[in-house]
Amino acid sequence: MPLYHHRHLEPAGELGLWKIGEEERWFREQLLLSPAELRQLSHISGRKRVEWMAVRHLVHVMSGRDERGAFLKDEYGKPHLEGSAWQISISHSDSMAAAIAAPRLVGVDIQHLVEKIYRLAPRFMRPEETSSLQAAHRLEHIHVYWGAKESLYKAYGRRKLDFLENMIVTPFEFRPEGGETTGLVTKDDEKLEFRVHYEMMDNYILVYTVQI
Repeated sequence: MPLYHHRHLEPAGELGLWKIGEEERWFREQLLLSPAELRQLSHISGRKRVEWMAVRHLVHVMSGRDERGAFLKDEYGKPHLEGSAWQISISHSDSMAAAIAAPRLVGVDIQHLVEKIYRLAPRFMRPEETSSLQAAHRLEHIHVYWGAKESLYKAYGRRKLDFLENMIVTPFEFRPEGGETTGLVTKDDEKLEFRVHYEMMDNYILVYTVQI
């Protein structure tokens, strides 16, 4: 399927979504994967292979380049696009892939709504975050908190973050039409502040963070 959504972020950045309807063979024909990417793909099986390739194709489409830049990883495993100084972040869930790129720290997460999130919530939600949940939108609200912390984790990019201790999302009122709040990453003596944006996309929650 074609590009599902693409928009410019102010003051600088790009956000894109790809609704996956293609088979693996189609993506293999579109992508000239580097040897390192081929090695990584060889360790992935099943549906995840298609999602992995879809998000890389999405970033290439968003870049506007004729020739695709390979995905490179730093010492922590954070992805970077070959030949670009911009930060990138990627996510995929079921039939949707998402990507964000900007000249500052960014993170993105997309999640298909699932009820098992209720069991996982105590592992990543602080008491003040839990207290803010609205009964009418509890499932969606929890997914935003999860997506926010996943995005903050990706933006920070150096691992070893505790979802309860090192990441704080400012409690907010969930709005079905979408909204925003703020997030904070604290690690040792470092504090990084982010804007957190969220919206519904069909039966998915999209969350992305941009460093302030």
